[in-house]
Amino acid sequence: MASETHKTLAEVQNFEGKYPKQIWRLFFSEMWERFCFYGMRGMLVFFMITQLNFGEKEANLQYGATQAFVYAFTFIGGLFADKVLGFRKSLVFGGLLMIVGSVLLSIDNHEFFFFGLAFIIIGTGFFKPNISTMVGELYKDGDIRRDAGFSLFYAGINLGAFLGGYICVAIGKGYMLSSVIDEAYRWNVAFGLAAVGMLISLINFQFTKHELGPIGLQPGHPDAIIKTKPLPTWVEYAVYIGTLLLIPLIQIMVSKTEYTDYFMYTIGPLTLIYLFYEMSKVGKVERNKLIAALIFILFSIVFWGIYEQSGGSLSIFAAKNLNDTILGGTFTLDPNGVNNSGGAFFIIALAPLFGLLWIWLAKRKLEPNTIIKFGLGFLFLGLGFYVLYATRFFAVDGMTSLDVFTLALLVITVGELCLSPIGLSIMTKLSPAKLQGIMMGMWFLASAYGQYVAGLIGANMAEAREGDSLMDKLITYTEGYKQLGLYSLIAGAILIILSPYIKRLMHGVN
Repeated sequence: MASETHKTLAEVQNFEGKYPKQIWRLFFSEMWERFCFYGMRGMLVFFMITQLNFGEKEANLQYGATQAFVYAFTFIGGLFADKVLGFRKSLVFGGLLMIVGSVLLSIDNHEFFFFGLAFIIIGTGFFKPNISTMVGELYKDGDIRRDAGFSLFYAGINLGAFLGGYICVAIGKGYMLSSVIDEAYRWNVAFGLAAVGMLISLINFQFTKHELGPIGLQPGHPDAIIKTKPLPTWVEYAVYIGTLLLIPLIQIMVSKTEYTDYFMYTIGPLTLIYLFYEMSKVGKVERNKLIAALIFILFSIVFWGIYEQSGGSLSIFAAKNLNDTILGGTFTLDPNGVNNSGGAFFIIALAPLFGLLWIWLAKRKLEPNTIIKFGLGFLFLGLGFYVLYATRFFAVDGMTSLDVFTLALLVITVGELCLSPIGLSIMTKLSPAKLQGIMMGMWFLASAYGQYVAGLIGANMAEAREGDSLMDKLITYTEGYKQLGLYSLIAGAILIILSPYIKRLMHGVN
């Protein structure tokens, strides 16, 4: 049996061509993990409203709370990976928890709804930041192919999101396989598919480890990249046991959204205090880079707060205000499935092209820097929400065009491609090696705050619409989307104006 570390880090990073071969295996593991996660995410709001009898406001708040906890726990997962488990063990532990959560939901999605979600939340926290960090370590510092690699990896994320986001909710609603799955078991099968996807992800990763050299090994391992003293074995087991003991507490916190407020008011300041403590121990240049990373993180909260209407208010909008035909009536599709997977479909198509575009521009010294890419992300996001606003002009009796809605998803996706995969990349570029997992966790913690804000925005829209006609609801929603589009354009303009200052903080990192 081949050793897990038969390659040195230099041998892994000295690859020829556009992409390291290991990225394809990590791509596949991430794809199936995202199938599991986005399958759950896509079902959440619709399932709560139709199966658990939640009101629209309550469902939006619950969605925001659940997603906020998911991304908040990525910080904790990144911290334990850096300090105790290493990226590999953290990933496997998180994947196993996600499988357990999905199985619980497939057995009884009413009785075990919040219990299963608690497993998935914590599992995602251990899995998500660590595989992204391992992708970053496939590249040497300064390798211009890094952004292209993250764009390709992002395509893997979204292939899983596309498949899980459409298939799971379409099976639950009866748009797929309704002739072979009894109506009483459709949602059980949908949640069960998420568990199968996660199992495939873990099996693939087991066959990937020997190709990674020292990347992702546990702190204290003799071949680990960062040399530290080995930790006592009991510390690792304490992390596993302590995590399992926390699950009932997470279940309570997720089920009662008022606890989300307390959590979000606490976790952000605490993580900033911890980060400032770590920053006090590094040099001036590294500290400036971390400040630049924090600026990106703060702007990303605004981005995700607007973007993540897709899982909340847009889920209700799709169910109630969209017709189910596309391309002029050529195809009949579940509008919720399109909402959940349309953006992912466009990313699959466009991400490799964006990756090649960045390489082509870099070779000609024309590639926009990361700050400008972020700014462009906001501008396209804003334009996409203006297209959502325009759906009101195609409405008949409160039902509007799935074609125009899909066009909005395309424009929003261009914005996402300018920001999100580049965000993953810049966190690895600006972070010292010993803080890679923590900073990746901070990036996802910003997503948690974005999700939290998204839930509040969606709840506000729902609260204003109780008892209105379909047309009144459509007008209220689209008016809200126009306002979000304006906020996004303003944020993009501010970021571009600040770009010279941020660039100085980055000390040559592009």
